Amino acid sequence: KKKDDKKKDDKKKDDKKGNGKYHVLLTANDAVYVRWQSRIMYHQYKKIAADPTLAGAMGGFTRILHSGKPDDLMDEIPTVVVDPLPEGIKDHGYVVLHRPYAFKQWLDTYAADVEEEYVLMTEPDHLYLRGMPLFATPSRAAAFPFFYIDPKKPEFTPIVQKYNEVKAPIDAFAPIGNSPVMISVESLSRVVPKWHDLAVAMKQDPVADKAFGWVIEMWAYSIASAQVGVTYELHPEMMLQPPWDDSFQVKGKEAYIIHYTYGQDFAKSGVATPGKIGEWHFDKRDFTGIPPKEKIPMPPKDAHEVIQKMMTIINEGITELPHWP
Repeated sequence: KKKDDKKKDDKKKDDKKGNGKYHVLLTANDAVYVRWQSRIMYHQYKKIAADPTLAGAMGGFTRILHSGKPDDLMDEIPTVVVDPLPEGIKDHGYVVLHRPYAFKQWLDTYAADVEEEYVLMTEPDHLYLRGMPLFATPSRAAAFPFFYIDPKKPEFTPIVQKYNEVKAPIDAFAPIGNSPVMISVESLSRVVPKWHDLAVAMKQDPVADKAFGWVIEMWAYSIASAQVGVTYELHPEMMLQPPWDDSFQVKGKEAYIIHYTYGQDFAKSGVATPGKIGEWHFDKRDFTGIPPKEKIPMPPKDAHEVIQKMMTIINEGITELPHWP
């Protein structure tokens, strides 16, 4: 009888699981700059998740707000509140250092309430074109590769090896950050404590801080993963990064996210002019202290399809969201 009861309990647990879906996790603080991007990002997520032809394996959504107190977006975006870094740990103005600690608290306090077995770690400046399928498996995570996370580069290898306590082979260090990453909750729970410790330690290390700069937390995630034996399948099609990506396909595969981290500059002819302020210009950093108040002028008509779609999604958020800005 006990065996039968156990089978029933296991069946109940299986029924509660996410049925092949992943939970979208967004870490954010309450800065104006992050808030307006988060609102547009979640607005677009809702549209994609509601469309069965586009949703893929998308499940639920949680914003992990690491400011330590609720804000006025709690009713608009599903949110849990966690603490910023403890007072004894200085972030030196590097806000991203709070991210591993935010995930650590989510795992400790909230992960058990989520039905999905997998999560997709994402950021406020990610715009969904469509939902990814379930790329991750229990034994292997999935991630977007970044060209600048290269542990084999001679200037980086010694720093990587300094923090390589388990003496993992150099090929074990994936060229990734923590986002976009799709990973099982179980694997994430192994990576996060090490990621947090490494990010804090490396930020205090002048050599590592100088070498890795604004992406030091990404390096910490890659190194932490190698320390705990979590491996990744690389998916370049996970994300487009305009202006460099000018088509919806990456190596013949349809892309899933537009990441608008770079400034966008285009001539009237529609040609991108990166590094030179264009006749048409958009940069999210222009709206650091105040959100865009109204629709942003669209790019020149001959500018590529990715920038057209990116600005369409952003403008839909601005015009469709209530109480904007």
